[in-house]
Amino acid sequence: MRESGWKHIQKDKWLSNKKPTQLSGFFFLFCSIEFWRMTEIKRLFDFPHYQLEHYPLENSLVTKYEGNWVGTSTKEYIDKANAISRGLLRLGIQKNDKVALISMTNRTEWNICDIGTLQLGAQDVPIYPTISEEEYEYVLNHSESVVCFVSCKEVLDKINQIKENVPTLKKIYSFDRIEGCAHWSEVLELGQDDSNQSEVETRMAAVHENDLATLIYTSGTTGRPKGVMLSHKNIASNAIYSAERLPIDLGHSKALSFLPVCHIYERMLLYMYQYCGVRIHFAESLETISENLKEVQPQVMTAVPRLLEKVYDKIYARGGELSGIKRKLFFWAIEVGLDYEPYGQNGWWYELKLKLARKLIFKKWQEALGGNLKAIASGSAALQPRLARVFNAAGIPVMEGYGLTETSPVISVNDMRHHGFRIGTVGKPIRDTEVKIADDGEILIKGPQVMLGYYKDPQLTSEVMTGDYFHTGDIGEIDADGFLKITDRKKEMFKTSGGKYVAPQLLENALKQSRFIEQVMVIGEGEKMPAALIQPNWEFVADWNKRKKLGLPSNPSELVHNPVLIDRIQEEIDHYNERFGKWEKVKKFELTPDVWSIDAGHLTPTMKLKRKVVKEKYLALYNKIYQKPE
Repeated sequence: MRESGWKHIQKDKWLSNKKPTQLSGFFFLFCSIEFWRMTEIKRLFDFPHYQLEHYPLENSLVTKYEGNWVGTSTKEYIDKANAISRGLLRLGIQKNDKVALISMTNRTEWNICDIGTLQLGAQDVPIYPTISEEEYEYVLNHSESVVCFVSCKEVLDKINQIKENVPTLKKIYSFDRIEGCAHWSEVLELGQDDSNQSEVETRMAAVHENDLATLIYTSGTTGRPKGVMLSHKNIASNAIYSAERLPIDLGHSKALSFLPVCHIYERMLLYMYQYCGVRIHFAESLETISENLKEVQPQVMTAVPRLLEKVYDKIYARGGELSGIKRKLFFWAIEVGLDYEPYGQNGWWYELKLKLARKLIFKKWQEALGGNLKAIASGSAALQPRLARVFNAAGIPVMEGYGLTETSPVISVNDMRHHGFRIGTVGKPIRDTEVKIADDGEILIKGPQVMLGYYKDPQLTSEVMTGDYFHTGDIGEIDADGFLKITDRKKEMFKTSGGKYVAPQLLENALKQSRFIEQVMVIGEGEKMPAALIQPNWEFVADWNKRKKLGLPSNPSELVHNPVLIDRIQEEIDHYNERFGKWEKVKKFELTPDVWSIDAGHLTPTMKLKRKVVKEKYLALYNKIYQKPE
């Protein structure tokens, strides 16, 4: 990419002061440097090299070890990535081999191993750390991973349970020092001898922007995760174009990273931060975010709506503990915030009240989040408009975006600058992205970020592609000013407010194996957790009641409130929950007294759930589960 204009002006003045004989001596070197600087970033491993040229940082990647923040400079980052590449070469890693990366937290080591792998023309496979051993086994076998880097003993124990069932897996290394497991530093040490660096550079030169870079496994409705194939160009273009929506000072800002880097959302942003010269601090854990925000005082961070909900609920609860004038001022400021519209649309009187609210109340909110935030990028699930209003009113800019794993991920994002922000929308599409609304309302996407396809599954790939257009499965509309709004989901799969995908049919099919459960509908779209509406098998319940001599009432309307039956069905749910990841488990449920049927409108003629109808019929139970007002 080209340097900023003033640098070019200064360079032109320097050249104009040189004599012809001097110019001839510098000409070749100058042209070579200028050509490199004007060349677009093509591959993911170009990002740290670009940063070294434009924004060399003393603290490019910063992780906390034993209570101390430890920084890795841009140069050290590249040097260690090269050492990993050389070490992996000596371990026999070939082009297109797969290297799995599994970490409970984001950390410097992950990024070094990522770049070290990609430089060889190999691909990495980031895996979500809390999935079941069975899913680990599937992903590692499906990807044919040959080396695996793990963060800690918790992950290692799961891998050790299934490693004998993964014949391609040759070696496991850990980032933490764990007895009985090779440490990742052994790969670094193997690469200390730089005599094969020329082979690394040959491999790097052979990597094309359209080559596969990574496999991101995402949940599928068939019960098996799908391997989304993303190329270097997919992710690199997304990082560069997304950077155009980032309102920070290049080379002089900090980010706090804590969303799982195994997901493409946070991972793409890490490349974007490197491109913008942002110092990346990795939070210790989700539990320490508040403390880490105060320590790091970042200008930018990412979030999912569920996190923002928790922050808001915590602040609101503290306000409820106040008394007197402080309490009145607090809730007055909340009322002001909930009416917020950007760009002074509410008029001068509202802006005056907002200024006062920020000075008296909202300033403390800003300080609790570090005091320097210029942007919070919210994604992975729909953001409630009330949260967008109140946070932006508080001077905490929350910008909602939209995307999918299959689109690397960003399709569109709001930007406070240039009137590019509209509450209730996911912003305007980023550069080179075409959004088309199909006849049935589905959002179709065409652009450089659209995936190569699903790994080893051309049939599934063909089902979501029409020519160059990717079918998102979401329903939406584009307003007259070009803002995209998501109005519904075409797919039955949904996301919780924490940004986790849930495939309801998988849970439903498992739960219906219980003899106590006749029908079940898993709910939770945009909510903090999955839950379920359940129609018990009343015949079996009557038989169980008789056999156990429990003396329960026979009327279903009474039974749905009976603690003995509720506890027994909870046991069934707990049993079947074990098959699923933490974010998928059914956390709450309510029982319905009537039998779900075709005649009553619960089911289609082919016995499929009419989800909207069932939710409407039991809206009171839904509101009870999620503690919503009637």
